[in-house]
Amino acid sequence: MESDKVLHIANFSTLFVCMVLKFPQIFVLMRAKSTTGVSLNSLLLELTGFIVFVTYQMYYDYPPPTYLEYPILIAQDVILLLLILHYNGSLKQSLIYAVVFVVGWQLLTVQKWIIDLAMSLCTFISAGSKFAQLQCLWQSKDSGQVSALSWGMATYTCFARIYTTSVTTGDMQVLVRFIVMALLNSWVLATVLYYRKRAGEVQKKQD
Repeated sequence: MESDKVLHIANFSTLFVCMVLKFPQIFVLMRAKSTTGVSLNSLLLELTGFIVFVTYQMYYDYPPPTYLEYPILIAQDVILLLLILHYNGSLKQSLIYAVVFVVGWQLLTVQKWIIDLAMSLCTFISAGSKFAQLQCLWQSKDSGQVSALSWGMATYTCFARIYTTSVTTGDMQVLVRFIVMALLNSWVLATVLYYRKRAGEVQKKQD
């Protein structure tokens, strides 16, 4: 019974956090009207990974509480994508991205082997997303427009999903994905905080 209670807490806390996970990043971009340090490629890869993951879970009729947050995250990522394209002056490209993602989503479930293959690649896709964000931070050396709160919440949800997956479906592909994502999210968060601290030290010297 105790394990059931912990499972419910992990599921619903993850869902709650994911309902607002991207809001800090959205608000930071809207306030700054700049995308410095925020990687478009990272967001596109993350969105791809989310779509593959939720489609896989639905295809195999996994319990909805184990993936319910992903449609919410996809919607928030779409808003972020539109904001980045807007501030980069390339909003017209949003139609192209929409067509590619919708068509790709439909193709995933045409054959069982397609969704299985996509899921096997999902961890690499999502890992690529984090490395793209890290590369963007290393190049810009500026994390002012990157929300540490959003990355912190993303890290928590991955650790929570490691637990929920291990006690429910036990799917090794899904479990490995969450372990890798938890580690990489922690790395991105540490990098964001490092550049923020360094910027603060530079500002103090200038003052």
